[in-house]
Formats: sequence, structure tokens, C-alpha cells
Amino acid sequence: MSAGLPWPLAYTVSGDDCTSSMPLGHSAPLAEAVRDLAELGYDGVEVQVRETGAHGAKTLARTVEAAGLKVLGIGTGPVAAQDRLSLTDPSPDVRRHALARLMGAARLAGELGVPVSLGQTRGTFLPGLEDMQQVWAERAVRQLAEEAATCGSRLLLEPQSRANTSLWHTPTEALAFLSSLDAPTGLVLDTHHLDAEGVDAVRAVTDHTGVTGCLQLAAASTRGPLTVGDPRLPVLFTALRTGGFTGWLTLEHTQDGDSTKAAARSWTALTDAASALSSPTSPTPLF
Repeated sequence: MSAGLPWPLAYTVSGDDCTSSMPLGHSAPLAEAVRDLAELGYDGVEVQVRETGAHGAKTLARTVEAAGLKVLGIGTGPVAAQDRLSLTDPSPDVRRHALARLMGAARLAGELGVPVSLGQTRGTFLPGLEDMQQVWAERAVRQLAEEAATCGSRLLLEPQSRANTSLWHTPTEALAFLSSLDAPTGLVLDTHHLDAEGVDAVRAVTDHTGVTGCLQLAAASTRGPLTVGDPRLPVLFTALRTGGFTGWLTLEHTQDGDSTKAAARSWTALTDAASALSSPTSPTPLF
């Protein structure tokens, strides 16, 4: 594994089907981005897709593997961010279109043998429609989880702040819903969204390591690249190690105008934190 960590380390990238690069991921086209990240030492990528389905799996895998990396997960942010589609839109046609896109992402993930994650595409509520919109969202996510499982993938639900969505803001809320599903599911924990909702990230990781498939990292307050000496990193890594975390880490943050430098800064911060944990003087060694 890279950066001295026992878990795969990924960076967010945009699939070739996106209309533009996602602002919280590498700004270059996919083939260029994976070459850059491979040179920096990353293990893989979390690919944000907009409309690619199972048919695109071979091409995507070929592009990523040519750089020596792996696809570790499929994200669905562009479905909402770029096409304004959501599972809670008042229009039935929009909701159907949103679910169809998500189903395609699940089939793509199944072909690749990786999880598919759901964030802001679940949508936001409108006054007077909240109860109905909650029903729409729950019904659709239930279908999505079942489709993912059928295809050999697994749905990971990301608790997000109320600035992004109207439901499932905390790990506790997300798990309360996921517990009602028959299909295998899990969580994506994102330090930015946890902070925004007043949820202590270390406590969330400690409490939910067993059901967490991915931990997304960004600098506190700025949501930018990580910085050397970030005191949260060694504590988070210790919590992951103690809890037997078997997922992967993803850098999902702003690029500060230069993705290569942003990715290198985060890499250096992670390497530094891992080195501190593995030193003989560390009271809670990682290894």
C-alpha cells in the first residue's frame, strides 16, 4: 500500500462521461489524471461518473490499469451536480431518469467488482412535499441497493450535510435506514460533511468502522488538500486500525488551482502521519 498506510489510497477523478471535471477531484481528463496520480504514488482512484453503465467497464478499467492503478469505487455525484437529477424531484420523469443513471453506475461498479456510492443525488425537500419525497427517496435507494447486490456490487450511502441534501445527514440516520434493507450496504464517511453536521469524525470512525467502506479526507474548515501535522490524521488512522477497517481512503477536496500540487500535498501529509504512528515512540503504533 502507498504512503505507509495499510489501506489503499485513492484520489477522486472524473469519468470521461462527465461534462467537466468535478471540483473536488483531479482537474485533468481521466487518462492524464491517473498517470499523474500513479507518479505521485497513489494506489487507485474513485471515479465519479455521470451516465456510464456496465458497457463502459472495460474501457474504464483499461485506462486506469494502464497507469498501474485500480478503480476502488464508483461515485455518482455528477448525476446531480452536472445534470440536476435527483431521486426527490417533483417530476416523475426526472426521478426515473435519476434512478436509471444510478442503476447504470451500480452495474458499472458490479462489472468492476467495486462498491457504488450515493451522495447528493438523493436530493432536497420542498415545503409541503417532505413526507412524499422521503418515500420516493427510500423506495429508490432500496431498488438501487438491490440492483447493486444483484450485479456484484454494494451500495455505500454517504451521510452529507443539509447544505447538500435533506435526508440522512449523520451516520446514525443513514444506518437507521440501511438497517431496513435486505441487500448488503455500508457507509462512506466524509470528514467535511461530518464536521458540517457537528459530528466528531474520530468518534464516527470509531463507532462505525465495521460498516464503513470508504473514508473521504479533506482539510478541516477549508476542505482543501491535507496539511502536514494535521492532528486528526494519526487519531483517525489509529481508530481505523483498531476497528479493523478493510475499506479504502479517498482524497476528496478542492484543488487550489493545481491538482498535481494538491494531490502531492495530501500525499505528503498522509505519509507524515503514517510515519509518526509507526515510530517506536508512538504510544499507539499503527503496525
